[in-house]
Amino acid sequence: MTAELVRGQNHPLPQTRLEIRISAGNPIVAGATLGDEQGTVQGVEWVAHPASPQLPGIEVSKQAAAAHRLAVDLDALPEGVHRVHVLLALVSGAGGPVRFGAMAAPSVAVTGLDGTEVAGYTITDLDAESAVVALELYRRQGAWKVRAVGQGYAGGLAEMLRDQGLPQAAELAAEINDAVARGMARSVAQPPPRAAGDDGRVRTATAGTGAAPDTPAQPQTQAGAQPSSAGDTSAGASPGGPINYQHPGRRTAAPPTPPPAAPPAPPGQPARPVAGDASGWTMDERLYNQVWGMFEDLARTTAAYRSAVDFAESRMEQELDKVLSDPRTRVGPAADTARAQARAKQAGLVEQARTALDRDLAQLTAEAEVVEPALPPAYARWDSPVWQGYQVPMEVPMALRLGDLHLPERTGLRIPMLVRLPLERGLWIDAGRTGSAHGALLDSAELRRLAAETAVAHAARLLAVYPVDEFSLHVIDPAGSAAASLAPLVSSGALREPPVAGAAGVSSVLAALTRRVDLVQMAVRSGATDALPPDLDLAQQLLIVHDFPHGFDDRAVTQLRYLADEGPSVGVHLMMVADREDAQAYGPVLDPLWRSLLRITPVADDHLADPWVGHAWTYEPPLVPAGSQVLQRVLGQVGRAREAYGR
Repeated sequence: MTAELVRGQNHPLPQTRLEIRISAGNPIVAGATLGDEQGTVQGVEWVAHPASPQLPGIEVSKQAAAAHRLAVDLDALPEGVHRVHVLLALVSGAGGPVRFGAMAAPSVAVTGLDGTEVAGYTITDLDAESAVVALELYRRQGAWKVRAVGQGYAGGLAEMLRDQGLPQAAELAAEINDAVARGMARSVAQPPPRAAGDDGRVRTATAGTGAAPDTPAQPQTQAGAQPSSAGDTSAGASPGGPINYQHPGRRTAAPPTPPPAAPPAPPGQPARPVAGDASGWTMDERLYNQVWGMFEDLARTTAAYRSAVDFAESRMEQELDKVLSDPRTRVGPAADTARAQARAKQAGLVEQARTALDRDLAQLTAEAEVVEPALPPAYARWDSPVWQGYQVPMEVPMALRLGDLHLPERTGLRIPMLVRLPLERGLWIDAGRTGSAHGALLDSAELRRLAAETAVAHAARLLAVYPVDEFSLHVIDPAGSAAASLAPLVSSGALREPPVAGAAGVSSVLAALTRRVDLVQMAVRSGATDALPPDLDLAQQLLIVHDFPHGFDDRAVTQLRYLADEGPSVGVHLMMVADREDAQAYGPVLDPLWRSLLRITPVADDHLADPWVGHAWTYEPPLVPAGSQVLQRVLGQVGRAREAYGR
């Protein structure tokens, strides 16, 4: 049973390998400090933070987010460590809240690796504080316990670190803020929160569905999902009328441009949706922001519906309990009437909620039907007619489609899953069993084949949306088992070098990419980018690793982890096709690698969550339709362009 802690309360930890899950209403920084028996931090090397996310036994997130997952292995901590403090801090200079009192109370949960919650703590009564010690994991008589702390600091990170005995507190706080600022610049931009009184587009009413206006939406946290841009933050549903498509409230950081004029709507009807009616400098940017707005709208309107249904169920149970608790009304006609009335109220509230949900889903479906045909190749499905007129681009688009997302309330309403370019994180295409109904029907060989084809489809899309001189592709296929799937890349000439096989080929490719990362990092740090070797390929690099860990020794695994951690910041990206169970022989050494990658699947699977209310979304991979030649045509154009350009 989960222990819900209050400030100062402790609870024993049944295991030493844990996850600490943090939920907040706004992006926050998460970190941890290691302390001795007195709780003193001996030096900056005992602090895990975004600029130095890994210490022995603990790993924290590299960026600010509304949801974090910290990995802890208490047995792997240095011998002199007796206390681990989990720290939260607001992002400095990011335009968000500057004190915890201006946002929803953050919550922290300690869970096992299987997601089973051990203890939870909601940090209340914060006001002017901008940093807080959330939890303390401490060792007492050989056993580990967790204590809810909730100690806030108005002086922020510097004051908090100084209070733990760190002399370099101010310098380290400044380094953390700089690292967070760099990370946010590379992050997938989430639409900013709406201000109070904003007549933006999310207006699904709980009052109209029978739930109280302040009834919280219930988050559906994904089990076993990789850390990602998805969180598990609960959010309340806003009262109001139906979704308004004349929304000045859907904003981004870019100055708004006038949206195209919408066709007039009949009196009393919502405005007809128009493709590109969000803000942005270009049509591509407006479409990108519009898709994000649709994603948020669907998340929040579904949260309002689920909240209303939960409210109706809870209210019926309370009324039935009241009837059953009184011996005078427990039996007889009066009891039967009371039960029937309670069930009728519940059914009426659910029907009212469903009506409101259907109204909003119909409007979102209408918008999706308008937006989907208007999407450019980087955002479009493979079956879109836009690919028939494809030309190799001269500029890099702002985002890429990785698939589709949908919720069980209406599986036919698909939201494009767009991520910003260049990729901030590597991709892990899971070739193992996913637990989904689709995956259960396939054997392991078929799953591996689909995983390889999914990797080729993603690589082809990346090759297609980058100018020919700004993207290079490398493939490691140690056993040559993906030759059939990789054939379109090879035969078209889009893949400059054939897939490498064998231990020597693996070592050669990894050494070359590691050298590139090292040289570019050193050049950037020293301000000497002009001194880079002339033969160094400075284009964005994508490395596809098929059937990992076959063909990898310990040195190759270390290089792969280095590329996953350090590569994205200097233009080297990783796409792994792997079954995690096959890598179990390496033990926990690969856990940071899996956590650093965005997990996607070759079959439909509900492992991703949104960053607003944390629904579990079903992910659909962007496979090429059966019998279609679109992939070969697009790759053929890319190959000819590369040949003409000498690439």
